[in-house]
Amino acid sequence: MPLDERIKKNWIAIQQKHSVPVNALGVKINPKDEKTLKVWREEGIDAYMKK
Repeated sequence: MPLDERIKKNWIAIQQKHSVPVNALGVKINPKDEKTLKVWREEGIDAYMKK
């Protein structure tokens, strides 16, 4: 199930400010949280990570 566009847009804006994977609230994603990381990758949020 795809994310709502408003959530995805917000998540991208937050991710652009961080150099580690974060959720849509700006909290670092635990490496053991595979479900969230899977969505993070599938939705392309990983491409917006600050380098």
